Amino acid sequence: MAERSTVRTVTYDLLRTLGLTTVFGNPGSTEEPFLQDFPADFRYVLALQEASAITMADAFAQVTGRPALVNLHSSAGTGNAMGNLVSASHAHTPLIVTSGQQHRELLIGEPYLANREATLLPLPSVKWSYEPARAQDVPEAVMRAYAHALQPPAGPVYLSIPLDDWKQPLSAFTRVRTVSHRVAPDPARLRAFAERLSAARRPALVLGPEVDRGGGWDAAVALAEKLRATVYGPPLAERTSFPEDHPLYAGPLGLSVKAVGERLTGHDLVAVIGAEVFRYYPYVPGDYLPAGTALLQLTGDPHAAATARAGDSLLGDPRLALEGLLDLVQEGTARTAPDPMPRPRLLPASPTLPLPPPAVYAALSRVRPPDAVIVNESTSTMAQQLEWLPTTRPGSFFSTASGGIGWAVPAAVGIALADRERGVRRPVVGLIGDGSFQYCVQALYTAARHRLPIVYVVMRNHEYAILKSFARLEGTPGVPALDLPGLDIASLARGFGCHAVDVETTEDLEREFTTALTADTTTVIVVPTQPQPATL
Repeated sequence: MAERSTVRTVTYDLLRTLGLTTVFGNPGSTEEPFLQDFPADFRYVLALQEASAITMADAFAQVTGRPALVNLHSSAGTGNAMGNLVSASHAHTPLIVTSGQQHRELLIGEPYLANREATLLPLPSVKWSYEPARAQDVPEAVMRAYAHALQPPAGPVYLSIPLDDWKQPLSAFTRVRTVSHRVAPDPARLRAFAERLSAARRPALVLGPEVDRGGGWDAAVALAEKLRATVYGPPLAERTSFPEDHPLYAGPLGLSVKAVGERLTGHDLVAVIGAEVFRYYPYVPGDYLPAGTALLQLTGDPHAAATARAGDSLLGDPRLALEGLLDLVQEGTARTAPDPMPRPRLLPASPTLPLPPPAVYAALSRVRPPDAVIVNESTSTMAQQLEWLPTTRPGSFFSTASGGIGWAVPAAVGIALADRERGVRRPVVGLIGDGSFQYCVQALYTAARHRLPIVYVVMRNHEYAILKSFARLEGTPGVPALDLPGLDIASLARGFGCHAVDVETTEDLEREFTTALTADTTTVIVVPTQPQPATL
């Protein structure tokens, strides 16, 4: 007997048409009417907590370049997911987040597990938040959510769906639409920007995460080489958009107003492409721009353009902007090429235990495959990663876009699942501090269940090193709870089904890392390290 046509069957047909056949989530009672008789052609990725579910979907969507579907449990599950939903919002990741709502007949009395003010709960971290007025509107709400999520600037959207809606009769939904995901920059304004770049004496390019996200890596390299311009990374970028071993690359700008202003001194024109102007942290006063320096911003995000503290902005897709500029700018052959970024690569004269972070990164640089993707959440050692493990390929570096920790462990899972779906084989390496590792440690269960080829390297320094660095900078001694004794990370990882080892020396690390690259499961390598003061 054919299944009766309902809101649920019609919505699943629409999801198939849209290519949304992977669902990330943790089942709850208000979601079971949607999940019942789960179709064989769909895949359910179980996360043991919603913060992990949202980040797995975030990273999965970033790598596949398509929207991803997340199913959360009413307000409780949405609340668990909120911290990492903020990161997906900042990363402009197209997510369709659904949550179950209580039965419509009960809602007036605010029953147990009701999502009160459901559409307000995820704001402002979603582009659109909606609860359908009628059960029959659910498929159209999904269609609109898809359009909102994908259209630039992309980002998460949220649907609250009462549990009794799924069983209501509905014959079909036929208004499936396609939408554009790129907007071209204004040609006249782009031409004016190109003229200013061509006339600059010593131009600089600041290439942000929108470039890598939009497939503009090659165009960015070509533009920098044609202009002979110095290239910087913006503050706190979650993606890398230029090869960090390139002779024109001068490193990241720094984090504070003072640091950015000082790094840009001597440039008469700075073009910030695909980034905010700027994502400052912490507050150290200084000049937003040095005297005599002008700034141009090219971004696909109207909010980023509006909040810039200086400069002239042009809205449009960064890849299209880069390709347009490449055709329009004049060759910079008369300019003197910038000096290469110094790479000191300093190591202690004799081995010490526990290992200093540079020794860990140096060891990994000797055994990391060139096609490996890095997910970093060792925030106090980011400078050492740049020094020893520079990003040299597009789509091969990821970190949290919001600054909240607890992103990297589940993100590595999402990246590995996306690679598997795309038919891409490359190692996924998570470089994570022992404090950060605890926030979404349950994601290891999903990694192990799917036998994902992830190697997590956990640097065990027994403290929140980044917070101690900020305490010194901010002059706030005596902050409590910054030490982390007593964590047995390897045992935790084994409990979730991973292979896990404790190592002490660089030789042990290199051996275990090399073995992990060919293992058929997820590996967690725990390395005791000395605390590393962060570069702020």
